[in-house]
This record gives sequence, structure tokens and C-alpha cells, in this order.
Amino acid sequence: MLHPNEEAARCLLCHDAPCGAKVARAIRALRFDNRWTAAELFDQLTDSEIAAAQAACIHYDQPIRISELKAAVCNQQSAVSNQQAELPSLEVNFCDITCENPFFLASSAVCTNYDMVARAFEAGWAGVFYKTISKQDIREVSPRFDAVGVHGEGTNNGDWLGFRNMEQLSENPYTMDFDILRRLKQNYPTKIVVASIMGQTEEEWSELAKMAEQAGCDAVELNFSCPQMRLEGLGSDIGQNPELILFYTSYVKNSVSIPVIPKMTPNVASMVQPALSCFYAGAHGISAINTIKSFTPSDEATVCSKKTISGYSGRAVKPIALKMIYEITAHPLLRKAGVEQHMDISGIGGIETWRDALDFIRMGCRNVQVCTAVMEYGYRIIDDLILGLQHYMQERGITDLKQLVGEELPNIVLPTDLDRETMVFPKFEHDKCIGCGRCYVSCMDGGHQAIAFGEDRKPKLIGKNCVGCHLCRLVCPSGAIGVAKRMQKMSAK
Repeated sequence: MLHPNEEAARCLLCHDAPCGAKVARAIRALRFDNRWTAAELFDQLTDSEIAAAQAACIHYDQPIRISELKAAVCNQQSAVSNQQAELPSLEVNFCDITCENPFFLASSAVCTNYDMVARAFEAGWAGVFYKTISKQDIREVSPRFDAVGVHGEGTNNGDWLGFRNMEQLSENPYTMDFDILRRLKQNYPTKIVVASIMGQTEEEWSELAKMAEQAGCDAVELNFSCPQMRLEGLGSDIGQNPELILFYTSYVKNSVSIPVIPKMTPNVASMVQPALSCFYAGAHGISAINTIKSFTPSDEATVCSKKTISGYSGRAVKPIALKMIYEITAHPLLRKAGVEQHMDISGIGGIETWRDALDFIRMGCRNVQVCTAVMEYGYRIIDDLILGLQHYMQERGITDLKQLVGEELPNIVLPTDLDRETMVFPKFEHDKCIGCGRCYVSCMDGGHQAIAFGEDRKPKLIGKNCVGCHLCRLVCPSGAIGVAKRMQKMSAK
């Protein structure tokens, strides 16, 4: 049985794809969970066009099964009929700045010069947090990147679970970077340009912030979070110290009139105290999170045969980022500030699809930043970020993005407040079962020995042993285990 999303994930997402622009775009839409656009495009393709595309596929393993992909997608997605309806606007207010959509480039390697940012703007990105500007002499290492694949250390097929980044700040002279920002704002007046800065003294922080304002930037981001600075007292060294956050944020806030947005490090036990320092200093918003200090043991990524600790990003960090953003939005004082738009949140961490972005928005973010996914797939992912979110809003009848901001917060409780008197049994769908026995192995060795597996190679639930942990459902490769109705637990005898 072909799983459309899994098959689309095999696509190499070629540049100038031999399979043809429309087929490549349809598969890319599906890869980034934009099933509406995928179905619309596949529906326009003839059988002969699909056959030619499949024959032209240059996949290193085996060609993408495009004809089967089309059949599966068009059968699953019957909502193509509403494609003519006008899609809702994604305009949103962030730090009193009107943004055409919530999607920004994060301060990183994806935005280091004029041409890069200009191409991103033309592709549809609403704004940029430009790569951090400093007065330091920045010297980088080689190689500086490493990746962890889905199935273990290293990756040789471009499928990253996590990404190691050793880069520090912009290598350009700081005067050059501010000229780039000035030209960007001048040539793209409707786009949002944010200067990310890092100083070593209060005077330097103030000077750089003033230069950002003079260059016409819409806001300034304070990098309190870079985890791989080669000098002490910079980056995450500041972000781990609430007093320094308060001091430097206050100093910059009193130096400029444009919004001030500290960028927070996840390398702390709790985000609450650093965020409160931002609030008391009068920050207009918070960017969270930056990369996580980590260690990747790949020999290919050594620098002169040496290894070190550096920043980690990508899909793997998303749950951590959401947890830390929740710590901010759940705090009564900070939540009140966010609701009244006194301090907005820009979410960062593992955002690859529109669903990822939605998770951050529903957690209380008015803006999201993307880095690693752009490094892996390019600026073109903006198409499906925008269209996917618009179609989702259309299906739910939502006309204003702010209706989604913080929507998930009422559904989050402490572990002590969870319902512990009911349970949900797994539900086996034998017509989908392929008889692999993965559920049996996991339940026997890591669960509660609640599954029997006989000669017919079909799992059977042992109800008296089952505790409703759903480990079996999570390991099933064919989607053959679902969820039954919630019911009251049996009283212990």
C-alpha cells in the first residue's frame, strides 16, 4: 500500500526537476503537507504527462511512483471543488508592525547578504531577522555544519532530523551590513527588516541599535543566545543571566524608538526568569528559541581532527521550543502582556511545514522564524507554508490569523491535572495489518504484555493486561492501530 506522504518524502526535490515543473510542484506541495495544492495540480495532469514524468525521474534508488501518488492524493483529497474560493489573508500584527504573513527568515546563514534576502522577499517571505551584526572580527571554521539523519548518526540523503551549526555572526563589516539593510528596506518597503545585533558593552549595544534605526529597520533583535561564540560573555552567556538580559535590554530600549526584541537561549532550566527580565526592561517582543547546545559525534564534521559542542536545530528541537514558549505564555503576567500586545513572541525551532508553524501560533506566537528547513530545501518552501495555512483557515472558517494565536493554551494542563480515571484501548484494524508483529515485540518488551500474536500473524488484544499506553500504535508501520472510545477504568480488585 502506497502512503502518499512517505512516497513524497522520497522525492529529491530537484532544482529544475527533470520530471517537469508542474509534477515537481505537486510532489513538493504534498511533501510539505499542502494536500490541497497537490490534489489541484495532480488533477490537471494527464496520464501521459504523469508517465513521462515518472520515466524522467532521476532518483538514486528507484523512481518516485508518480502515477500511484496521483491516484492516492486525488482519492484522499476531495476538497478540490473549493479551490476557486478566495483564501483568507495571513496579515498579522507583530510588535505593532503589520506583516503580510507570519513567515520570517531567522537570523542565520539563510540571510547573509542583499541578494539572498531580496530573493526570499520576492519568493513571498514577509520579513527577515538579518544575520547578527557585531563589531567583532568573526572567523569561522570548516566544516561548520553537520546533520543527524532519521535513523542515526550522519546522513547522506539530505533527510535531516537534527542539524549542527557552528556558525557565529555575520562576517561582513558591520557598516556593510547596515547598508544592506538600508537598501533592503528602501527597495522592499512592504517587507519587514529586523536587524539582529550583538555587542560586548552597553555602549556597543546602543551604537549598533541606533545604526539599525538609522538604516530604516523596523525593529532590532538582541542576540542573547548564540551558543557557539568563541569569546566569553557573549551570546548565550548573556541569555543565561536574567540580570544581564534586564540591563542590556533596558539600555537598548532607552536608545532607540523602534521595537526591541531579545532572542532567548534554550540553554536554561526555565524560560520564565529570562522572559520576565525582557518584560520588565520594556521589550516589545521575544524571539525563542535559538539553537540548543549539543554534541554530534560525526567524524566527517571534525575541525582539524577535533570536535566540540555547538548549536543544534531542525525537526528534533520543535517539542523543546514549544515547551519553552509555553513557559512564557503560561505565566500570568507574561500572558497578559502578550494578549494586550505589550510583548509578542516570535517562535523558532524545527518549523518545516505549515502545521509546524500552526503549532507555534496556537501556542501564542504572532510570528514564526525559519532557518534549518530553508537551508535544507530553499526559500521555495514559503509557497506551501502560506497556502497550507490559508487552506487550513478556510476549512475551519477562520478569516483572521489572530483567531489562532494562543488557541491551544486552554487545552494545556499540568500532569497533576490530567484525567487518570479513564483510559483508551487501542483498536486493531486487521484489513490494514501486514502481520509484521512490531506491536507484539514492543508491547512484550517495553509495554504490559497485552498483545497476543499467533500463526495467523494478526495481533489480538489481551484486555485485562492493557493499560492504554498506545506504544503499539506508535510503532505500527502500516497505520493499522487506531483509537477506541475513552472509557472508565475498571476498579482494582
